[in-house]
Amino acid sequence: MSTLAPRYPYWLASEPVFANEDLAVVDKYSGETATRVAMADAAAIDAAIAAAEAAFPKMAALAAFERRDVLLHCARRFAERAEELAQALCVEAGKPIRDSRGEVTRLIDTFRIAAEEATRVGGALQTLDISPRAKGYRGMWKRVPIGPVSFISPFNFPLNLAAHKVAPALAVGCPFVMKPASATPIGALVIGETLAEVTEPHGPLPKGAFSILPCSRDGADLFTTDERLKLLSFTGSPDVGWALKAKAGKKKVVLELGGNAAVIVDEDADLDDAVARIVFGAFYQSGQSCIGVQRIIAHRSIYEPLKTALIEKTAALVSGDPKDENTFIGPMISAAEAQRLCTWISEAQAGGARLLTGGKRKGPMLEATLLENVDPRAKICAEEAFGPVAVLSPFENWDAALAQVNDSRFGLQAGLFTRDFFKIQKAWDVLDVGGVVVNDVPSYRVDNMPYGGVKDSGLGREGVLFAMEDMTEIRNLVIRMRD
Repeated sequence: MSTLAPRYPYWLASEPVFANEDLAVVDKYSGETATRVAMADAAAIDAAIAAAEAAFPKMAALAAFERRDVLLHCARRFAERAEELAQALCVEAGKPIRDSRGEVTRLIDTFRIAAEEATRVGGALQTLDISPRAKGYRGMWKRVPIGPVSFISPFNFPLNLAAHKVAPALAVGCPFVMKPASATPIGALVIGETLAEVTEPHGPLPKGAFSILPCSRDGADLFTTDERLKLLSFTGSPDVGWALKAKAGKKKVVLELGGNAAVIVDEDADLDDAVARIVFGAFYQSGQSCIGVQRIIAHRSIYEPLKTALIEKTAALVSGDPKDENTFIGPMISAAEAQRLCTWISEAQAGGARLLTGGKRKGPMLEATLLENVDPRAKICAEEAFGPVAVLSPFENWDAALAQVNDSRFGLQAGLFTRDFFKIQKAWDVLDVGGVVVNDVPSYRVDNMPYGGVKDSGLGREGVLFAMEDMTEIRNLVIRMRD
């Protein structure tokens, strides 16, 4: 039985609103309408920003323990509603139920991390008397919230990637307005329900501390252009992200964009271990992760046995209804996205690529697919696939492998399977990426680590503490001591 409500309000200035216009949320596996959510118009977005601006003085004045307690309340309530959240995620995103439960766990973790960090927002004393002219002067600085902030979150991790914006904002005292992805808005709206439980008169959050507003892309310009907002944090496609940055004006911008992440498997790797992790990293949640394994670069000496094992494990993956406990491969977000990838696969084959396994599509369901002999300029290799497809290629020496990883307009994370410390150190020095993961896939992330990319993969870093730094600014104090 579905745990979804028949209709969800949006949240405007901490209050639920059932608007006349609404949006159908589709069960990504069945294609049927699962529920409907209210849609905000431009007037509602403008009102939300005004409310956030008005709420800022009260938000900034919250004590550290009050911010911590709000976050702990959320973590506790998410734990109480964990199965409800997982089932909703399974429906709205088509994410297999086991993976959906895992994402709920990460949602809870992220709020707990933020609760801890909320009581550590501080500053430092600074020595100023570095020369005679500064004798008798003392300095100190502290971090203060930047002001009202704007968030645009994606469809692929609708709970956890929303959490990575919302929780740091609450931890430092920034009111926010959020646009969740139209394909997967339910999780963000449940976060709104939970925050309403600790909003005046029930808790310390002031009215206007948050607004969560599903809306059309055409109606969302104010999230980017309005000068009352002091930061925009966007997670999504590179083309959209860089276009938003160009329109953002004076506000700070954080972009978490795409990737075509690579993993290197060296000749000394444990192949059984590497295969198990690569299959997970490439095909987890149908490959719809910006750090999913897309390029597998293996030493020539172990290329054939690695390929054989990868084909066997990939072909054995269970695909189907994401509500089934045994399903590993669920639907992509839409049939159109699955068809796009099929076109890219066909284009690669026309250019000489060899299909090793998979490649067939039915509606939004695309088989887990492996290719080799792919032209590096083919879309399936050079662009972000964002689906259950990975390409294999060999390398002769470590420098060549590192060069292959760097031969990309993206640079989010890379994985290495090697036991050679000196090769690891060189990779860390040379790879033009935001993170290097050793003896695991680039798809690995812990929610308190700095996370983000370079080149077309983005700008700035998430991870709770690092997002909090972006949502604050330094305020200095200098004291001249006199007798």
